[in-house]
Amino acid sequence: MRIFVAGASGVVGRLLVPLLVAQGHEVTALSRRERAVGSDARTVVADVYDAPALRTVVAAARPEVVIHQLTDLTSRDFAANTRIRREGTRNLVDAALATGARRVISQSIAWAYEPGDTPAVESTPFDLSAADGGRRASVEAVAELESITAEAPEWVALRYGMLYGPNTWYTKGGLMADLAATGNLPTGPDITSFLHVEDAAHAAAAALHWPSGPVNIVDNAPAPATTWLPTFTESIGAPAPSPTPAASRTPWARGASNTHARTNLGWTPIHPTWRTGFLN
Repeated sequence: MRIFVAGASGVVGRLLVPLLVAQGHEVTALSRRERAVGSDARTVVADVYDAPALRTVVAAARPEVVIHQLTDLTSRDFAANTRIRREGTRNLVDAALATGARRVISQSIAWAYEPGDTPAVESTPFDLSAADGGRRASVEAVAELESITAEAPEWVALRYGMLYGPNTWYTKGGLMADLAATGNLPTGPDITSFLHVEDAAHAAAAALHWPSGPVNIVDNAPAPATTWLPTFTESIGAPAPSPTPAASRTPWARGASNTHARTNLGWTPIHPTWRTGFLN
């Protein structure tokens, strides 16, 4: 199968590309810089905001499938990440459709859901009426990303949990490790669904054969920070967090359920829970 991977040098892409090559696919890997991604993939360089240039490299690859793993979070510039979800996705899907790709697989997120008391499922509405302006902008961009993705004849939106593992924020030397080491990572009741980057890559490869629609790709154990943070600090060699005064849970911080992926699609995470994943 001919596959075009956008965001090939990102934390998921650098694991996904060799996985696809090992499965026998013909992979073209897009990077915005001159950076080889190895694994016998063909590397091309283009800016996703340069629509004509992007269309040229996608057309040359003649992909049957386009996989969107584009993010822009290196410097915690959330406005830049919102832009890539909107404009980058628009340009990439336009290029895919113009060259006859039949399937688009896009990276989405599993914490854009409206408030609730149980882990969200795929049919749970997005939190498009969020009061917080920053969150509302992020959720609106995710909704637009998925809407654009759904223009493809076949499509999958992978709603990833909070990524941890090599080169993420949640690893030794990463952003959240630095905050935890200085006692600046909140310990409270807000619930997070995590996902190891290895599981994210394997889900993207499996989605080549999934039916169209959104899928929560999260581990089996959504948990509040009061529960997962001590294990995280242990994994990075930081002091155990100090107890904090009781607080109310942020209503939308509810976690997500992976029941659909496990039961209907046969996806099983290699790292079923952060309880062991953080320590590996």
